[in-house]
Amino acid sequence: MADTLRPQWPAELIEKAAAIRLLALDVDGIMTDGTLLFSASGDEMKGFNILDGLGIKQVMAAGINVAVITGRRSPLTEKRMNDLGIPHLMQGREDKKIALRELAARLEIAPNQIAYMGDDLPDLPAIRYAGLGITVPNGYWLVRQHADFCTSAAGGSGAVREACELLLCACGQLNASLQPYLEQD
Repeated sequence: MADTLRPQWPAELIEKAAAIRLLALDVDGIMTDGTLLFSASGDEMKGFNILDGLGIKQVMAAGINVAVITGRRSPLTEKRMNDLGIPHLMQGREDKKIALRELAARLEIAPNQIAYMGDDLPDLPAIRYAGLGITVPNGYWLVRQHADFCTSAAGGSGAVREACELLLCACGQLNASLQPYLEQD
């Protein structure tokens, strides 16, 4: 794999990311593009990016906890998180910083060991609380201003995968997570 194709992150960002033991994610605007779709009968529809799913699985395989904290309640979100094996799903939580603090206490994880990824004002307190705040280029301007890292990919378009690769690189697991796909018969 050509190193020129790999993302290059600043040393101070890698240093913050190396301490991470918990990646907490918002859903709408991060794992999806933020569009809410409803059928004529009122059924909700969401589009999740498959790139993000594999990145989440790779991060969990590397020993990093993953959680989802969302202000909305959705059976589709619950299904997707179950499919991915995400053990910590907190729905209906507009108080995302409080939810994150509760989870951190339960997991005995310090704030500097948390990466939180969100895109809008309800995410801002959690982004500021976490040791590594991550957002997306289509996120609200004030959130982008306070985040430590803004992905190049938009929410719902592989942004979570990008954040996962940053964490994998920082903990020295990126190459190992990619190696099975490079092995030849």
